[in-house]
Amino acid sequence: MPATAPRLPRLLGPGEVRTLAAELDLRPTKQRGQNFVIDPNTVRRIVRESGVGPDDVVLEVGPGLGSLTLALLEVAGRVTAIEVDPVLADRLPRTIEEFAPDQAASFEVVLADALRIAEVPGPPPTALVANLPYNVSVPVLLHLMALLPSLRHGLVMVQAEVADRLAATPGSKVYGIPSVKAAWYADVRRAGSIGRNVFWPAPNVDSGLVHWVHRDPPSTAVSRERVFAVVDAAFAHRRKALRGALKGLGGDTEAALERAGIDPLARGESLQIGDFVRIAEELR
Repeated sequence: MPATAPRLPRLLGPGEVRTLAAELDLRPTKQRGQNFVIDPNTVRRIVRESGVGPDDVVLEVGPGLGSLTLALLEVAGRVTAIEVDPVLADRLPRTIEEFAPDQAASFEVVLADALRIAEVPGPPPTALVANLPYNVSVPVLLHLMALLPSLRHGLVMVQAEVADRLAATPGSKVYGIPSVKAAWYADVRRAGSIGRNVFWPAPNVDSGLVHWVHRDPPSTAVSRERVFAVVDAAFAHRRKALRGALKGLGGDTEAALERAGIDPLARGESLQIGDFVRIAEELR
């Protein structure tokens, strides 16, 4: 007899989310950025925009009750989820068994803080797809990009304002530290907006999707930490010219800027990641 095709996961709607929350006596907290997606069309859209497929090992951060996890299991080869809440981490495997029994063997949950995790068990992840907790979204994204060079692409949902900053280009009003540091690891672009009514509880801010594709870091003899120190200093006082903003880093700042081909009177928001690399090299 021919093999039976695996059944697709059932997704969580508003009723299922509230039933699970009631079972766990769950009261979502702002401290952990807990806003659960209750709309199946939204999680399917996130997965579609992410571009993940059967060859991908997907890393998810903050799976919560499993709304996005189930949608990822529809298409991905494997999903590893990092959850900091022990109650949610304990319940999630049972939810997957119930709603996606044919994909349960391709799922693993790790009880950990994504901001402090040092390694991810199992096959190296190739994609990051997550509804990131808004209060720590940028540090988590940058930490995982640095930790896991196996990541090739991803899509994250973050606060709309943060999405704009991550995808901003030089000269933009919102171009800043997140824009530059993300550009060290990847090509980043805005991939759409998400309304508030698809969440429970509804957040008081709009959400945005950010898509990124890995690229090799700039070729340089100085460390990433040194380059990022230059970036931090350049944006610490946005109205300051670079010759003043970088003084605390030591050395002849103005001469270093001139050797790097940068106008000492320029400001950080006009520079690309490659410019910051040259400045770091000349300030050694």
